[in-house]
Parts: sequence; structure tokens; C-alpha cells
Amino acid sequence: MSPARRLAVLRSQLQAGAPASPAGGGDRDVRAEQGAGVSTSPCAAASAGRGEGESGGEAEGKGCVFCRIIRGEAPAFKVYEDDVCLCILDSHPLAPGHSLIIPKCHFPSLEATPPAVVAAMCSKVPFLSNAIMKATQCDSFNMVVNNGAAAGQVIFHTHFHIIPRRSGDKLWPTESLRRRSIEPNETSGLVSCIKEQLCPSPEGCKTEPQSSLPKER
Repeated sequence: MSPARRLAVLRSQLQAGAPASPAGGGDRDVRAEQGAGVSTSPCAAASAGRGEGESGGEAEGKGCVFCRIIRGEAPAFKVYEDDVCLCILDSHPLAPGHSLIIPKCHFPSLEATPPAVVAAMCSKVPFLSNAIMKATQCDSFNMVVNNGAAAGQVIFHTHFHIIPRRSGDKLWPTESLRRRSIEPNETSGLVSCIKEQLCPSPEGCKTEPQSSLPKER
């Protein structure tokens, strides 16, 4: 199936499965022109004023490639859009149908993204992934977030990857690696450290590390 045909099928799946919108707002279907569709929705004014940003990543605001797509200044194959987020095809896909869910406001990392925005993005994953899998004739997908340079983040504007998968595609070399069992003695200190970071104060977290692993005899 040609890329253009795959994109047409993907759009038809999204149009068929899109949730109903309340009058005057909510989700709206965006029909891109033939070829590369572009968004005309404005990026948040605040994001444009943050200046040149993260080291090793895209400049924030006006220089961010995702913000440029959102403002309609750069082309992208757009398959879905609502008031909070945009879904486009990755320009360098790992597999046909590899898509990105992007918030319309600029946030450089997942931890900088408000929970309500993350929730809105996550709420679209089931319906978008279902359409993408049907269009690409796959029955599985990876949802990936590269957060930070060491994790492979290149564009410093929060985004989710939806990557369709086929059995035996060998997309991730690490899938063939053998994983070792967790070591209870090594892990209890790590659990305590994580809980300390979660608690706002020493009094806020008094529980001891719990483990469901069998104790060594």
C-alpha cells in the first residue's frame, strides 16, 4: 500500500472512530490538503516568550519545530487535532504509521507538562492507536516517551510516539536481551530513596519498603 493510501485509510479510521463533540467546541476533525497538511492553531503565547531553550534540543517557542507545525509555519502529515493536542505522522518513521501526539502548548519535558495536558494526551491513545493499527494492518503497538537527551529526546517539546508493530519485525534490538530477576537486597534501598523523593516531608511517608518477592531462606 502506498504512503498516500495508508494516510487516507488512517484518516478514514480516525473520522469513523472520533468521539462526538459538544456544540461549539471539543474535538474537531481536521482535513488536510492533499500532500502535507498543516495546523493553523496558535501555539501558546507564553511558550514563544521562553527564549532559546534546552541544551542539546530544539530552541523553545518560535524556534521549536513542533510549535511551528502547530502555528501552520511548517508542513506535517496531520491525522488528528483537537483543542489540546495534535497527532501527526513522524517524518522519520521507525515503521509505517509511526505517529506523534503533541500538545499544542510548548512544554520542554514530560515533568514540565501539566497533569491535565498529559491526561488529555493519554485519553486519545486508545482511539488513535486503534485507527493506526487498523490502517497499517497491525495488531500491536509501542507507546514511547523519550524524556531527556540521554533517553533519546531530540525535539524538546513533549510528545508521545505510537509505533505500530508486527511479530518478528525486530524493531528493538533490546527485545532479544535476557533480563535478570530483581535482587531484593539491592532494591530495598532504592525503593526507600524513591519514596523519599515522592514525600513532601519526612513525616509524609512512614511506610517501610514492601516487596511481594519471596524471602530467601
